[in-house]
Amino acid sequence: MAKRDFLTLLDCSPEELKSIVRRGTELRGMAEQPQTLAGRSAVLVFQLNSTRTRVAFEVGIRELGGHAVVLSPKDSQIGRGEPVEDTARVLSEMVDAVIIRTASQALLEQFAAAATIPVINAMSERYHPCQLLADVQTFEELRGPIEGRTVAFVGDGYNMCHSYINAARQWGFHLKIATPQGYGPDPEIFRSTNNAELVATAEEAVAGADLVVTDVWSSMGHEAEERKRLAAFADFQVSETLLDKAADGVLFMHCLPAHRGQEISPTLLDDPRACVFHEAGNRLHSQKALLEFLLT
Repeated sequence: MAKRDFLTLLDCSPEELKSIVRRGTELRGMAEQPQTLAGRSAVLVFQLNSTRTRVAFEVGIRELGGHAVVLSPKDSQIGRGEPVEDTARVLSEMVDAVIIRTASQALLEQFAAAATIPVINAMSERYHPCQLLADVQTFEELRGPIEGRTVAFVGDGYNMCHSYINAARQWGFHLKIATPQGYGPDPEIFRSTNNAELVATAEEAVAGADLVVTDVWSSMGHEAEERKRLAAFADFQVSETLLDKAADGVLFMHCLPAHRGQEISPTLLDDPRACVFHEAGNRLHSQKALLEFLLT
């Protein structure tokens, strides 16, 4: 079997993505997990902090019968100057997959080009594709197919926004994006699909939406800009009142961690329309389904 990477959602066909999401739902409903990764191992290289992604991959690999090894920046020789290609070749001789969280999409692509085993993007500054598997799985479990629906992304046009643009292309939903001026998505990524549009205000984005999504205003690497960003994003907070402008049955999602009182109102996560903890739980099941797809 030729090796497959998962660096963006575009590394799979729409049919493959739908199959992974369906499998994630199947795995969520199983009391006994199939041992499909028995005898398999994966290395998690985490150059950035992680809670949900790391726990979901570590637990998921174990539940499917496999073994995970976690390397922090202090543990990995990449952090001490070893060429990325050398690390990729060494790990390809020892394990069955490598899962990387890094600030550099270029490093991911460099690593994947040298590796002979699957490489998974566990988040970079450009994309967060694993999160989208969980988001789509959650929406479809609660509201049915996402194809043809309207999704609003409100906030920073960063890695989550980029992955939602890719998702709109792959799943066939309509995406409305509202960001402050100067904080929009990468123009090249935005132009890659006809399924996304930029709108001026959060209210315009949310109007009639079946799903509303946001992310933190200061992602990892942007901490020094926090004061400036708080001012720029002030009109882009998602609140209960904003959700009232959406379609009946709207769902709200956030990849977490959330800053209450910034990108969301202080009580939004307690609103019945918010499904962020179901969404977070699905990181486990969707990532298990992804591992099965790439390794079996």
